[in-house]
Amino acid sequence: MSQGGASDTGLTAAPPVTRVVLVRHGETDWNRERRIQGQTDTPLSALGRLQAHAIGRRLAATERFAAIHASDLARAWDTAQAIAHAAAGHHATHHATHDATQDTPQDKTHDGVRSPPPMPVSQPQLREMDFGEWEGRTSAEISLSHPAAHARSKARDPDFRIPGGESFRDLYARAVSCVTALVHAHPGQSICVVAHGGILDMIYRHTHGIALDQPRVFSLYNAAFNCLEHDGARFRLEVWGDVAHLDAVSDAVVA
Repeated sequence: MSQGGASDTGLTAAPPVTRVVLVRHGETDWNRERRIQGQTDTPLSALGRLQAHAIGRRLAATERFAAIHASDLARAWDTAQAIAHAAAGHHATHHATHDATQDTPQDKTHDGVRSPPPMPVSQPQLREMDFGEWEGRTSAEISLSHPAAHARSKARDPDFRIPGGESFRDLYARAVSCVTALVHAHPGQSICVVAHGGILDMIYRHTHGIALDQPRVFSLYNAAFNCLEHDGARFRLEVWGDVAHLDAVSDAVVA
């Protein structure tokens, strides 16, 4: 190997690819009522808890994460805890019979023992968009009380800041900065990021170069499987909106 990371053939080594599984929290009662949650700390509904366990079981069976990062709001944090607990249960069940020769380097600690699954790490920057004075209300209610402001929001004016809250541009900067920093902290590894619809919206737009004022034409399902890869410079979509694991709770899917 020559200096600078180049091989003896003169070819530069490919940058490590980080795999990012993005999960929107399970459903809440306010999701079902179409109330704006924002940064109000609403809990998972009974159905949302079923969704959280369903995505946890799916990820435990198919993924090995170096880290789980989550918004500190209860609906996302509890979804992340369900994912972590499912991984821990899968780890314990298969530990005795697992063939250690199949482990990758990231699966093991320095003493060669298979690493336990990670527990969630709180990331306040992954919180939902701050909707300020509009939180707890429905879109229909706001359209009656603040018709002009509601129209600007529905038109996705990137610089319209809800009274006491954020603009789409504010949210975009926060979401992209946070998730990109998490990627760079885990080069060549797989991580899970549990957040909110607004965060996933911004990351999808960033990945595909979709302007903030363009209508959303992609899904943001609760507890869906979404996966991106990052090569050190940019994101690439692998899977989006896969809800096969929610068949048993299919009415939980919220667009």
